[in-house]
Amino acid sequence: MIEFAAASGPRLMLDETSVLDIGGCIVEGVDIAPKRAIPDDGDPRIDHSLEGFLFTCGPDHIRHRQPIAGRDDGKVYPLHGSASGHAAKVLWTKFENGNAECRADIDITTVEGLPQRIERLWRIDGATGEVRLEDRVVNTSDRTVPTFLMYHMNTGGKWLDDDTRLEGRMLENGGFPWTFGEEPGGIFCVAAPAAEEGFAEVRLGPIAAIGGRTLRVRFRADTLPHLQVWRNQKAPAHIIGIEPVSHRWVSRDELEAAGEFNMLAPGESRSYALSFAFL
Repeated sequence: MIEFAAASGPRLMLDETSVLDIGGCIVEGVDIAPKRAIPDDGDPRIDHSLEGFLFTCGPDHIRHRQPIAGRDDGKVYPLHGSASGHAAKVLWTKFENGNAECRADIDITTVEGLPQRIERLWRIDGATGEVRLEDRVVNTSDRTVPTFLMYHMNTGGKWLDDDTRLEGRMLENGGFPWTFGEEPGGIFCVAAPAAEEGFAEVRLGPIAAIGGRTLRVRFRADTLPHLQVWRNQKAPAHIIGIEPVSHRWVSRDELEAAGEFNMLAPGESRSYALSFAFL
């Protein structure tokens, strides 16, 4: 893990063994990542990633295990795509004027055996403490392929309390308690239009365990036009996830039939961005 912090804001542990995703996220001395309070997905890459505060799904697939078209060997798309478990090549890390920056390339081999690349840039603003992630997914293969992306931002449920709420313009009535749905958990996915400057926004808080701070997440609404939220309190899991995502919560086949694939020709790219801060 690479320790990554600025003059203010959270202290992050970036996992160079897996996409430079976030393992630990320390706020007011508390690591709010769920650690081992997670469900077992049966995939060691994903179990490792789920323990952390943020991991990346895609770029070849999200959400549903289903057979790969044109194959007769029974091979299926992995539940969360192929990115997790691919090491990052860190190009530079800078700490200047209270700010922090880390740039890396992640070369991925998809489940179909095709190369793809995520060009990743992390920044922390030392004045505001806001963390910003910019990703550029590049099709480095010789085939035109659909591209998907989904960010899982996971917080350990043990750090939340009865006053903690989810709030955002895309949510019913503008928000509700974090323990939404029936026990021991629930999930939903909604359209997330831009609130300002092309970014949608959702908040989780206040969180007494970190001094009453609220987690504010903003994400680029043109390439991440949906928000999925899930919580799971079925032991040993105790977790809630805020998940900006590129596609609706339907099967891959249904997305293709509706013409909703984002196709990239060889050499083409698609950009994504999100930010978060503890206010």
